[in-house]
Amino acid sequence: MFSNTVKYKLYPTLLNRFDRFEKGYINETELLNSVNRLPVPQTEAQRKGVSFEEAVIKGIDEEEFDPEILSRVRALLPRPMLKTQVYCEYQVEDVLLYGYVDVLGKMVAVDIKTTSNYQPGCYAASHQNFYLPALRGKGIRCLKYVITDFREVYQEEYDHSIDFSAQMRQIKAFCEFLEAHRAEITDQRIFGNI
Repeated sequence: MFSNTVKYKLYPTLLNRFDRFEKGYINETELLNSVNRLPVPQTEAQRKGVSFEEAVIKGIDEEEFDPEILSRVRALLPRPMLKTQVYCEYQVEDVLLYGYVDVLGKMVAVDIKTTSNYQPGCYAASHQNFYLPALRGKGIRCLKYVITDFREVYQEEYDHSIDFSAQMRQIKAFCEFLEAHRAEITDQRIFGNI
């Protein structure tokens, strides 16, 4: 059932944190700290990922990375690149999902990922896949993840036929978690009435 009322405003990184919580990789306090947007120092891996993305898209500090890897990643980007860091939002029931996709082409959107251990198909259940229906009105037909572990370059591509059932189950479970911990949530932006 569709409702125009937004009760929750969620973004993929936060839903990924909930996934890590469900799998036991982080505890409840760590998840609540993320919900409350408590600042945490950027890890070296995060810094390297952001820096790599800037090197690929903007040519900034390219010398820090293997030129062959940069070239292979760039070859997978859409031509022309219409925009970078494109805001997306999509409402599912009473949840507004929002975030930014790295690159927008005429018919393809691309998100650049860095990892230390790539597993094929790992983005099939990503909450960033909701960027697809969010960008449908702009003519986007597929979302491509371009991934590097700094040794190889991989890609995963998803179109509008993607099954969102895993993501929907997780969104519902996360909303239940939010309600159960409402008193502990100090950053009320996650609730749609703010």
